[in-house]
Amino acid sequence: MTQDIALDQGWAPSACTLPTAEQPLRVAEFDTLFADAVQAVRRPGRERLRLELVFSPEHAARAAELTARENGCCSFFSFTLAIADGGLTLDVAVPPAQIEVLDALQARAAAAAASGSAITGPATSRGSA
Repeated sequence: MTQDIALDQGWAPSACTLPTAEQPLRVAEFDTLFADAVQAVRRPGRERLRLELVFSPEHAARAAELTARENGCCSFFSFTLAIADGGLTLDVAVPPAQIEVLDALQARAAAAAASGSAITGPATSRGSA
């Protein structure tokens, strides 16, 4: 059985405990972060997504606050925000049962950041050049 993913809202799975009325607002917050900050989208593995963000204290704070709230309603996500070597990365990991959700999140991030992002990695063959 496949995961029920509300693709019209981006990637909110049925397992999400955020009230349905609030889900579009959360998706919009992620879209704004993706559009403002994502430079590259990489897929180092089936269960892991790496977003390379424009380095700034504001982007780091926004990503930390937003992912902390997201983990409260979708606890299957594991978020790791790293600042190193002048760069800012957000790694997103999911268990195998949630790969479809990660696929949808990757598509959402790439679409929102399309003007400046590069999609690379072994698991990005769908739709990548």
